[in-house]
Amino acid sequence: MAASAAAAAAEVEENIEAMILRIEHKSKKIENLLKQSKPVEALKTALEGSPTNTKDQRCKSANWIVVHRAMMAIRDVDGMFSSLDPEYYDILMKYLYRGLATGDRPTCDQCLRIHEKLTEKAGLGCILRSLADTVNSV
Repeated sequence: MAASAAAAAAEVEENIEAMILRIEHKSKKIENLLKQSKPVEALKTALEGSPTNTKDQRCKSANWIVVHRAMMAIRDVDGMFSSLDPEYYDILMKYLYRGLATGDRPTCDQCLRIHEKLTEKAGLGCILRSLADTVNSV
């Protein structure tokens, strides 16, 4: 019984390490997109495959750093929504609330700018879904 618990723990750790490696790869891709002045593509890449179903705080924190970097590079919020697919709206809203929770003034200012436009575009349902979904957190 102890052996199966140890094997399960090793498998979880292996999955976490794989997630961390994917996030590191994603981070490099985002930096390249930002250097090419493609912040919306960087944000899409950051939001793709976000580890919302893990409880591991290392993964969540690592992905938040990646999303934050891309989000802070957005200058034209209105233009962003002409390129951002609706499938990203709910996950973006979750990251906006995470950004607001930091209390960091520049981050909060950017999150509020995006939140206003996202709410106009996606409606109040987006807010409710992001707040009500306590299982898939960022």
